[in-house]
Amino acid sequence: MSDAPSESPGTDADSGQAPEESKAEVDRGFEQLYRDHLRDVYSYAYYRIGNHHDAEDLTEQTFLQAYRHYARARRESNGRPLRPWLIRIAHNLAANYHRDRSRKPQTPLDSIEPPPARHSTEAVVEGRAELRAVMENLQELPEERREALVMRFALGMDNREIARAMGRSDGATKVLIHRAIKQLQERMEEGDDG
Repeated sequence: MSDAPSESPGTDADSGQAPEESKAEVDRGFEQLYRDHLRDVYSYAYYRIGNHHDAEDLTEQTFLQAYRHYARARRESNGRPLRPWLIRIAHNLAANYHRDRSRKPQTPLDSIEPPPARHSTEAVVEGRAELRAVMENLQELPEERREALVMRFALGMDNREIARAMGRSDGATKVLIHRAIKQLQERMEEGDDG
């Protein structure tokens, strides 16, 4: 007869960790994550890629990859939101997309349509010319600045979420966004003068 206390399956008495979740619990949690963040991941992909078809593919790849690592990410998040983690996955996949297609011609900006917005149709129509000008100038920014602005204004992410998604400190992210806004404003003003 052993003096060792019996442990329930799935617990680690030394670390005090809770048992791992069942597959059904993980699937329910992932389904909710998908519903909550599908629009954000797609919007980010669209802004990075520039066409609906490839943005849909990248969104699908993002969620497939996220599903494979979801249980671990949830455990390691310590209750923090997982949206920055999803955007980081999309970011890495978009970088691979651009690297793989760097020698192929890109879709001209003139053919890019804005993604479905949370605004009324009238507001979208009124802002179409300005949006095109912003998109054209946004494409001229360095990649990190462009991405920070997309996350901030297209996805509505706060600085802390952006910092987590980009693997930067909160302070460095705040400076990056400030400089990106300033550079974009300068480019827009140059376009108005020209």
